[in-house]
Amino acid sequence: MKPFAYVRATGLTEAIAAHGARPGSRYLGGGTNLVDLMKLGVEAPDTVVDLRGLPLGSVEEDAAGGLRVGAGVRGSDLARHPLVRTRYPALSQALLAGASAQLRNVATTGGNLLQRTRCPSFQDVAKPCNKREPGTGCGARDGVHRDHAVLGHSAQCIATHPSDMAVALAALDAAVELLGPNGARTVPATAFHRLPGDHPEWDTVVEPGEIVTAVTLPAERAGLPSRYRKARDRASYAFALASVAVVLDIAEGRVRHVALAFGGLAHRPWRATIAEERLLGAEPTERAVREAVGAELDRAEPLRDNAFKVPLARNLACDVLNSLARDARS
Repeated sequence: MKPFAYVRATGLTEAIAAHGARPGSRYLGGGTNLVDLMKLGVEAPDTVVDLRGLPLGSVEEDAAGGLRVGAGVRGSDLARHPLVRTRYPALSQALLAGASAQLRNVATTGGNLLQRTRCPSFQDVAKPCNKREPGTGCGARDGVHRDHAVLGHSAQCIATHPSDMAVALAALDAAVELLGPNGARTVPATAFHRLPGDHPEWDTVVEPGEIVTAVTLPAERAGLPSRYRKARDRASYAFALASVAVVLDIAEGRVRHVALAFGGLAHRPWRATIAEERLLGAEPTERAVREAVGAELDRAEPLRDNAFKVPLARNLACDVLNSLARDARS
């Protein structure tokens, strides 16, 4: 392992200064992704700034009934928090589907958002990867890509984002708070992750030196029926082949609010805006649901070995939407 400087920050200002917005600096939260990548040789930082001593570990209710989740909150604590379970059940379900109990006990909310892809070409330094080393090519496009993107990919990268939690946050209209050398700002969860385009090395819109300080969950979505479901190769903690987070509110037999986000299909959680537009104000019959989801997935561009993801995602989304609609009718 390459030697590196280690700074255990005691405050946000100290952490930002120690990072210095340098390309070789990395923030450390739980370490469940960064440390693995350092062992693989994918990451070789010259400075690691440890954020575990910062006061980012609380879940606070705001006056309107929303929640502010500190970036240091552990996945296990967030998944079982009573206000999360009752007001935002899809988030709790996504966290519980995302990792083993051992990982949830260590992994942080901020780190979950910032985790890197599990594409084998990215994780193997002997293979070409534009995300790991821009300009070297994409080893997965003509290689092993069964688990890769069918939406929003580019000639430069076909990787998918691995987070389950981020998919639920996208459907719940959450926001991400950031603090960096240029001050504080807030980014919608739906705009936090990037599509690859010509720069797949940029996973997110986070600027150099910025720290994810919190995630906010809006009061407007608190208590609405929501659900997360995931299809994977095995039941014991695998990354999603396809997943779906749905928020569905029905009044007088028609859809008053709907949010649908897919995971495992793209470089970021994919908010299904076409399907949402078709369903909003409509009667959520099985036919209407299938046509809406189908219209969204007509945008898919599967590769040689992953076309199965399209019907898998369609059936998964239809099943979750229909089950929520049945619950509302009953």
